[in-house]
Amino acid sequence: MSLSKKYNRSLHAKISLGTTSDDRFMPDGYVTAFSKMSKLIVTEKLDGQNNCFNKHGVFAKSHTAPTQHPWDQPLRSRWELIKNDLKDLEIFGENMYGIHSIAYHDLESFFYVFAVRENDTWLSWEEVKFYAAMLDFPTVPVCDFKTELKEYCVPTISEDKALENWLTSNLGMTWLESVNTSGMLGGYDPISNNACSEGFVIRNSESFKTNEGEIDVAPNEFNNLFKLVRAAHVKTDVHWTKTWKAASLKDYAKYKWFGYEHR
Repeated sequence: MSLSKKYNRSLHAKISLGTTSDDRFMPDGYVTAFSKMSKLIVTEKLDGQNNCFNKHGVFAKSHTAPTQHPWDQPLRSRWELIKNDLKDLEIFGENMYGIHSIAYHDLESFFYVFAVRENDTWLSWEEVKFYAAMLDFPTVPVCDFKTELKEYCVPTISEDKALENWLTSNLGMTWLESVNTSGMLGGYDPISNNACSEGFVIRNSESFKTNEGEIDVAPNEFNNLFKLVRAAHVKTDVHWTKTWKAASLKDYAKYKWFGYEHR
């Protein structure tokens, strides 16, 4: 029996390029549906491991039992400090301790919150920020978008083009050019040392259930968020668990806050 329900499947925008064999795309009409939401939040997609804190422990891919992976050790140490404050909350975020396909120069934490679930409801972005601050975690970086998606959804262009135009207008470059920059945390390819970032996640700023509204997705798939990922993103292989390397924090003093001295 699971001690927690896993993070639901997030689908790719149709213009996303970094898909794998088991990934799925949003259905037709999703851009129009998102344009009708009161406010959208665009965050940088960080290249870490999806981990969850809840009152039972720290979970990774499987939620049947708390994780015992060595790259989750700093999070397990931190969980001991916050477990009594969690109650019915489940805090989801990127575990950045193990370097995957992107390394980062400017990490302030080994854990960046991107979602909070309470029972079967995913909390609003304002609530996500509140609980992240309460637990002294940062959220994933938020992009400063000045215009709304609905301004770009016009009958004369496709929804793919509308999404691309909205992203370009707010990013100051195309999203494909953007993922060849270091993003907001100093991302770079650890092999070539070239600047890069993974992509973006776009979500409804309000609270929501996993599957509700007018977008036709499977019961375990989100219809209030989607993602865009750069082409050929994944560079790790089956040997990663034996050859992985630990990331470093920008402020080494924060290692002790995670209850972990190694760096």
